[in-house]
Amino acid sequence: MKQFILVLILLGAIIVKPNIPKADTLKSLPCTMVLEPVKKGYPNAKGAALLYKVKLTPSFPRTSISIHAIHLPEPATFGEYDIFEGFAFIPNEISWRFKLFPSPEKDDPTWAGRIDDITAAMKNVQIQVRPSNSKTEKLGPPILSNSIKYCK
Repeated sequence: MKQFILVLILLGAIIVKPNIPKADTLKSLPCTMVLEPVKKGYPNAKGAALLYKVKLTPSFPRTSISIHAIHLPEPATFGEYDIFEGFAFIPNEISWRFKLFPSPEKDDPTWAGRIDDITAAMKNVQIQVRPSNSKTEKLGPPILSNSIKYCK
């Protein structure tokens, strides 16, 4: 009888899988997501974001976000902007900005960058690529965007 109950418990644990949440918490890392254009008109513009835990110091692990964006129009297309930045935020809570640097190609460079010191839980995070003015630090509208809930 004891063996029968044990078998039932084991089968129940195997058959009834726990509901695994989508990538909306720190436990779901590492994950990647595709950054899609916010507005039509830039069909070739795409990006990718990688989120994962890093332990760069003896203290506790932090979250790293890196962005790779391609086929973006010139930043000046959107106004008085000269670079692109990665922008990640938890609505009504906190945000992070980090510069994206162009690859050496003169025409249509790839823009990439990262931030490695995020300590907040990665819940409801939005990740965007935005134009920025490097002198005034004015941030423009989102060009590419996605939510951590679509992280895979």
